Amino acid sequence: MKLLYAEDEHSLSEAVVDVLEYHKYRVDAVYDGQEALDFAQNDRYDGIILDVMMPQKSGLEVLQTLRNSGDKTPILLLTAKAEVEDRIQGLDLGADDYLPKPFVMGELLARIRAMLRRREGFTPDLLTMGNLSLDRRSYSLCVKDSCLLLPKLKFQMMELFLLNRGIYLSTEDILVKVWGYDTEAEIGIVWVYISYLRKKLALLGADVVIKAKRNIGYTLELTP
Repeated sequence: MKLLYAEDEHSLSEAVVDVLEYHKYRVDAVYDGQEALDFAQNDRYDGIILDVMMPQKSGLEVLQTLRNSGDKTPILLLTAKAEVEDRIQGLDLGADDYLPKPFVMGELLARIRAMLRRREGFTPDLLTMGNLSLDRRSYSLCVKDSCLLLPKLKFQMMELFLLNRGIYLSTEDILVKVWGYDTEAEIGIVWVYISYLRKKLALLGADVVIKAKRNIGYTLELTP
């Protein structure tokens, strides 16, 4: 899981990042609101943690801008313990949760896990793009009435592409998200599985292709 963490207190930021990375999260740490907004708008995150009081832009301003643009990434606000108004305003603006400062790391981790579980609950069972559909209940990849059953890892890779349509995923990202952080699999296995999926898409007559961009990664695109 990839998180964006915005906190202007560098010592606190370093401590939190160390804990999150120890628990297998990938973290981009930023130190002001404008930087947080720039990162959130130019990358894809599973969750965002925003301190309310930051230079350049407040966490509430970042939250409001993201929600107004249609961004539904789960957002956890870190608020000063006495600022009840910030919590109310944040929830009204679309925050998923808040945590008063100072906090204990255990509670932060628990709230992040809960936030990410809720995010997963909003994912539909049927993912579609063009004439292609992927049924998350049956592992079936279909074009109209033609379907095939995908093995687990190949299904997870196809699901990853459909959930990140328009986003280029590096081979390293794909390896971690599909095989896990502790995998001993070589990076070349990603290329083998992509080749397999490309053949299956062509066999089904899908109007969707897996496109590669040199030194960047792979994404799904509709054929012209």
